[in-house]
Amino acid sequence: MKFNSPLVIKSFAKLNLYLRVLGRRKDNFHNLDTLFVRIDLADTIILKGRKDSSIRIKCDSRHVPKDETNLCFRAAELLRQEFNLNSGLEIEIKKRIPVGAGLGGGSSNAASTLVGLSKYWHLNLTKEKLAILAAKLGSDVAFFVHDVKFALGSQRGDKIKPLNFLEKVKLRFILVYPGVKVSTPLIYKEFDLFISELTRRRPDAKIILPELLKKGSHIDAKYFFNDLEVITTNLYPVVKKVKDSLLAVGLESVMMSGSGPAVFAICDSRTQAQDLSSKLRKEHKSWQIFLSSAI
Repeated sequence: MKFNSPLVIKSFAKLNLYLRVLGRRKDNFHNLDTLFVRIDLADTIILKGRKDSSIRIKCDSRHVPKDETNLCFRAAELLRQEFNLNSGLEIEIKKRIPVGAGLGGGSSNAASTLVGLSKYWHLNLTKEKLAILAAKLGSDVAFFVHDVKFALGSQRGDKIKPLNFLEKVKLRFILVYPGVKVSTPLIYKEFDLFISELTRRRPDAKIILPELLKKGSHIDAKYFFNDLEVITTNLYPVVKKVKDSLLAVGLESVMMSGSGPAVFAICDSRTQAQDLSSKLRKEHKSWQIFLSSAI
């Protein structure tokens, strides 16, 4: 049997520049309103054919499942079922995005697998078809198959509106992962218990924030918010410690991404990001600190 050469794909992380939770749906997911930004922190996915019909997962992280619960496995199996295929596959995942950090690593890996296999298995699927399949795998997966820098997410986060007019906007970030893994279902469960305490008026970030980004204007920190942050901070106090540390070095726009615990701050320049990250690494040796840009 002749196989294609292995296909190597970059699998990028995301941040949520704001995240509003609008309440629980009948399917027990939540309606969201968010602004995604793709960043250059990335895993690598390698797709290789197998002689048998099995799907095998290889990964250099002990935190990533290697069985049928893996999102890449599920993405490949979904395509096989959709198109009645029995092609064997090895999926190797080289992790750099922290696992369970609120950065969409698993969702991005699944999206990269869908997009990659569309080419590898000569399916040539449209972006629209890939997005429909992505929504079956998880709420953030659809964002990554759209292959854009900025996009609004609604419904479960799986209805994507690309903001192509922001493609030239440059943003630099310091990103801190304090080393604890957060359970997204737990965070949403706790959110539902305390939603009455958390519901409060938020600025209309969906309209105002993209316009401010386009103009390159100074952005008031009130436009960067995350409704899940107070829940995650209560359960994992280290998140507040990270935020306080970033604020203490003079950064203003500091926020948790997704359900956490990763926290990011927007920097004015590469030099500022490098200087402040060096300072933070000396003070907090157990934290993983990344310099990243919108891509």
